[in-house]
Amino acid sequence: MKSACRLSILVAVAATTAAGFLATSNAQPPDDKMNRPPEATIYRDAGFRGPAVFIGEAKPNLGLAWPVNSIRVASGRWELCERTRYRGNCRTVDRDTPMLNNILRGLTIQSIRPAGGGGWTPHPPANGQSARGSFAEFHTQPGTNGQRVLACSSGSSTANCAARTADSWCRSIGWNGSAREHMETVSGRVYLADVLCVRSGY
Repeated sequence: MKSACRLSILVAVAATTAAGFLATSNAQPPDDKMNRPPEATIYRDAGFRGPAVFIGEAKPNLGLAWPVNSIRVASGRWELCERTRYRGNCRTVDRDTPMLNNILRGLTIQSIRPAGGGGWTPHPPANGQSARGSFAEFHTQPGTNGQRVLACSSGSSTANCAARTADSWCRSIGWNGSAREHMETVSGRVYLADVLCVRSGY
């Protein structure tokens, strides 16, 4: 009787140990979440409820008929922006967030894309969209080496400073200067936007 009891205890201990080993071997280390291709699911309602959309790549225009109020992050970091093509104010999320109101602070998300690791990118990537004519070229988000151009590299971002920066940037890509430019604030930093580079007469 004692032998049978001991045998039962040994079998139970062995089963528990094996189960623990399997659970440990199948669990993904925290760093693995950041090394896999970025994946997320956005939900209309808080608490991961309501209609949902799986996101596995950059979406410059979500085109949703409803606001995003929660997100599950399977892997990577995600930048959520209030305007299409990643413009306007943006926020970065790297974990499941059942209530986005605390992070978005009233923003309605219209675009989403994977974000680089290690926090905010010092200068967000330019979208590279442009329209070229014979005497002018229009750039929605001017960039240098793939990163957006600050409206003013030092001091406050005034219209005059932005105009000088836009002139210099247009000349760097072969035009005479800028005929028109705007400023756009992203994550507290002010960048050039909608710059019209011209050949002459600016």
